[in-house]
Amino acid sequence: MNSTPNPPCPPLVLVFAASDPSSGAGVQADLLTLASLGCHPLTAITAITVQDTVGVQSIQALSAELVEQQARTILEDMPVAAFKIGVLGSVENVLAVAEIVSDYPDIPLILDPVLASGRGDELSGEEIISAMREMLLPQTTLIVPNAPEARRLAESDEDESEPSIDVCAQRLIEMGAQYVLITGTHESTPQVINTLYGPEGVLRRDEWERLPGSYHGSGCTLASAITGCIAGGANVDDAVRDAQDYTWQTLKNGFRAGMGQFIPDRFFWARNDDESSEDKAADGKE
Repeated sequence: MNSTPNPPCPPLVLVFAASDPSSGAGVQADLLTLASLGCHPLTAITAITVQDTVGVQSIQALSAELVEQQARTILEDMPVAAFKIGVLGSVENVLAVAEIVSDYPDIPLILDPVLASGRGDELSGEEIISAMREMLLPQTTLIVPNAPEARRLAESDEDESEPSIDVCAQRLIEMGAQYVLITGTHESTPQVINTLYGPEGVLRRDEWERLPGSYHGSGCTLASAITGCIAGGANVDDAVRDAQDYTWQTLKNGFRAGMGQFIPDRFFWARNDDESSEDKAADGKE
């Protein structure tokens, strides 16, 4: 009889997201990222997409009942350390997920409000956005929009001009999010500037070299990396710092598998180690 104790369980992260057959974005990107950071990802699939590295051709939301069954079955079986939410696909799914996570108020929730693909294909309409504002933002630990998403989420009928990202962040916090990380990948700045906001204002502002090319799933990677770090015990500030560094490395080592955008290499560290070992062996150092 084997009396060997079970090894410790890695942090468990439940992801609500749509499937991307290219594995550049969506739930597949979340799985790769979380596994790379030492977490065990769990999934509740919200929608099926037809897409490649060029763009999204179609999206079909799963029923809210099916989404709820997936999530509650997992939650009744395993102790989840963090939630990560991506594309939900329908208003009904937003409401279902909001109800599920409300039963677990102590579990951190990271929201990646994916409103459109990199090419601009619509993934979340105005009704979904409105439901997210009302039902999910008040339960969100950290929301991670790019600048266009932040402006769309925080837009007001009273705006006569485009609001600054500082104003957008303040509004999102007033809507209920505890923290807001607005990424600057879509801004026309020499470097990518990502800004983390809390209730008192700016907590950190990080500048990153703007890499050439366009990447499929960079936002999914960053939000999942932050979730993984938080699930592992990091506070929001440290998680944002470490996840940005990880994500930039995945982009720097990204590869062009198809005819469209580059795909971030979430396991760059494993391949880099292999290359280093080969180089050392070739040099007679190993």
